[in-house]
Amino acid sequence: MLFHHCAACDSGATSRRRFLTGLGAAGAAAVLGAPAVHGQSEHSLIDTHHHFYPPPYLKMQIEYEKARNVPPYPGVYDWTPATAIAQMDKNGVRTAVLSLASTPGLWFDAGAETAARIVRICQDYAGEMRRDHPGRFGIFAPLSMMNVDVTLKEIEYAFDIIKADGINLQSNYGDKWLGDPLYKPVLEELNRRKAVVYVHPLVAACCGRLSVGAFPAVIEVPHDTTRTVTSLLLSGSFARYRDIQWLFSHAGGTIPMLAGRLDAFYGKRPNLKEFAPDGIFGELKRLNYDTANAVSAPAMAALLKLVPVSQVTYGSDYPYFPLDQNKGLPQVGLTAADVQAIESGNATRLLPRLKTA
Repeated sequence: MLFHHCAACDSGATSRRRFLTGLGAAGAAAVLGAPAVHGQSEHSLIDTHHHFYPPPYLKMQIEYEKARNVPPYPGVYDWTPATAIAQMDKNGVRTAVLSLASTPGLWFDAGAETAARIVRICQDYAGEMRRDHPGRFGIFAPLSMMNVDVTLKEIEYAFDIIKADGINLQSNYGDKWLGDPLYKPVLEELNRRKAVVYVHPLVAACCGRLSVGAFPAVIEVPHDTTRTVTSLLLSGSFARYRDIQWLFSHAGGTIPMLAGRLDAFYGKRPNLKEFAPDGIFGELKRLNYDTANAVSAPAMAALLKLVPVSQVTYGSDYPYFPLDQNKGLPQVGLTAADVQAIESGNATRLLPRLKTA
């Protein structure tokens, strides 16, 4: 069965490359050994939001963007494992969990067969990076999500062959968010495997032109996390697939601010227990959230009023944002123990293999 396919607007990934274009490119290649200390504490960082670019995937991205006159984002076109490790060493990151940034146009408008081929290439490349650099990388394996049977085989390959730590999904595919019934077989299999599922947002095809003077990614990317969380909540997916461990980007987008509004509309429904057994707030509190581009005091205050510190992992969104965002954590009133938990402890709870990675 083919999932719905539409040519999503290219702003989901490309507007991010226009945002903060003054940032410099990633550092030059360095020795690929153990991470340098550089004044970091003994509790090295684990980055659960760290992007990678296998050469065939990056080639497709470059061609897609050049055809649309999209300028390259600093640090993307010249990305290599060596530059990534150099930046990790510089910033005290012991281990980074690899994932793809969200792909516009449903895998660059190349069709289901090409998408499946590229997914295999990306999964294998991530496996090679982990093998070649022991202890430095974990893997959130991407799925193509355009054909159910193919996607189920991709899950099997990711866990049984690559030994991935979890799965990397986009917040939507062709303007179908993750609670859509089309994804039911995929979620059932991920639930059966008790998978960690990391979700990265994009600018939805519907909304790339809703500009108010900012680049679309500034506002629409966090809103799309909220859309997919809401779709999973109200569809009953969180209730049905209790064994999936979800990890959402950017402190949950706007979920911390809108949780009360969701509860006001749906928290007293007669069928509440069917889609939210723990109540609206309870369901949102069960989820995990990363800190990528969200370590400001207001963002962290909102998130930590919604969830305990134990549900928060450190994420950078490298190479789009720097790896040293953890420097902001002590400045928002967190204790040393809370900072340590976010920097590494919660990630090793969620992904136990990283304890010895």
